[in-house]
Amino acid sequence: MRIQLKTYQRALLALLSIALLSAGWLRVSGLPLLAAFVPLLLISASYGPTRREWWRMAGWTALVMGLWCVATCWWIYYAAAVGIVAATIVEVVLFGGVVMIYHYFSKRARKAHAYTTLVAGWLWAEHLYLHGEISFPWLILGNGFAGDVWAVQWYEFTGALGGSLWVLVVNILLFEWLLNRRNRGLAATTACFAILPLVASLIIGTTVEEKGTATETKVTVVQPNFEPYTEKYSIPSAEQLRIMGSLISEAPADADFIVLPETVIGDNNDPIWEHIYLNSKSVSHFERLRSERYPASQLITGAMTYHRYAGQHEASPTARRSGSLWYDRYNAALALDRDSTLKVSHKSRLVVGVEKMPYMELLKPLEKLIVDLGGTTGQLGTDKYRHTFLLRNHRHPYGISVAAPICYESVYGDHFAAFTADGAQLMMVITNDGWWHDTPGYRQHFSFSRLRAIETRRWVCRAANTGISGFISPTGRVTQTLGWDLRGTLTESVYPATKVTFYAKAGDYLGRIGTYLFILSLLYYVSYRARKRNHLVG
Repeated sequence: MRIQLKTYQRALLALLSIALLSAGWLRVSGLPLLAAFVPLLLISASYGPTRREWWRMAGWTALVMGLWCVATCWWIYYAAAVGIVAATIVEVVLFGGVVMIYHYFSKRARKAHAYTTLVAGWLWAEHLYLHGEISFPWLILGNGFAGDVWAVQWYEFTGALGGSLWVLVVNILLFEWLLNRRNRGLAATTACFAILPLVASLIIGTTVEEKGTATETKVTVVQPNFEPYTEKYSIPSAEQLRIMGSLISEAPADADFIVLPETVIGDNNDPIWEHIYLNSKSVSHFERLRSERYPASQLITGAMTYHRYAGQHEASPTARRSGSLWYDRYNAALALDRDSTLKVSHKSRLVVGVEKMPYMELLKPLEKLIVDLGGTTGQLGTDKYRHTFLLRNHRHPYGISVAAPICYESVYGDHFAAFTADGAQLMMVITNDGWWHDTPGYRQHFSFSRLRAIETRRWVCRAANTGISGFISPTGRVTQTLGWDLRGTLTESVYPATKVTFYAKAGDYLGRIGTYLFILSLLYYVSYRARKRNHLVG
């Protein structure tokens, strides 16, 4: 069915779609997402199958996808101006491309086929954005419900991509109902798909035990509040250590864990070499403070660390070279306790362009040229395996396992949940959100941890250099926070959990299913057109 729309009506619909898409990230609500694609689908329905009209639809699609990205992620500009440009381009090309494939199919194939392509294609695009070399999955549709955790308690079964699937299906049903308003059965079906997940969420939420039968565990998170652009480099290292030592001393004597944020130690003046890590002034300072005041505790801190190799033959693909020395540089989490062995976890999901050079294997042949020009093709090293930290003390004689995802890793649901599948009973997110200044960025980042708590049914203890430090229960409930531009500590009694959720076991299975269906949908269309053409020829 083709509907008649004037240019100004299409413009109003495009603006409405942008507003509905953005609401979940702008602290309004994620529920408007359930109707956010309807205006765009109406614009699509107003165009015919010609090439000229296809390009006109492409213009509206690019406008919606681009301005949605800018409206919600403009704050990336403070960290890297090129970042918001790159993110917008990828959003327009990848997700806008899926919409345009749907638009093309809707004029030439069966309606069910076009809708299947839209849903499967969008899930494929989100899966690719989560697992590809170029990755910034901030605008995964399911992330838009981070402020409405009461509505998505079922994420423990589906992850955030379940929210994306819900959004897409309800939008299609609502669009069909608008075209067929007298169809009461369609109206009832649309209402059921929109409301039943909310009812199920409320029921599931009442069954979750936040405390359970586990032993109470005391955790202190530290927020030193060093402004990353100036204070981090202008305040002498000794003074920074003194401030952090003073904050650590605010922890109660019976604290089990004391958690400091990302990269608070390990600068060029005090490098941390992992084979001699106690030679670092900052590490030895923290270890001395811990052993004297908190002998039964484990101190977890973010650090920049180095690992050296005996030679090029042992070096990893990400290794750097300085003279005859080959080494890797890591964004890491260190755990210090009465066990003198090094406990370290390296960040594996890296920020593209800042910590990671995508498609390094393609750039490798140019390495000598780039180095000669004063650059580098290197990146931070990563772990091949996920590492957890184990603490044993009088309160936990059998040990308690914790994981410390670093900053950006808390955006990736399946990566985060996999720590719990590997035995983590508590999650300690360490981050530095000061790069984005006082903008929606750090608030969005904190809210994503609420979804991660639901997906894993774990307590999340979050230590930010500046941004929001705090504690989140297994239902996504925020119990304590320390907000922007504040220096201090928070202590909370949390409860370890051992049950592994279905999502933690299965990962982003909806993304994988969407990928298979999208490929099959494309192949079916090619086959369908070929058969139709041959029939006409015959």
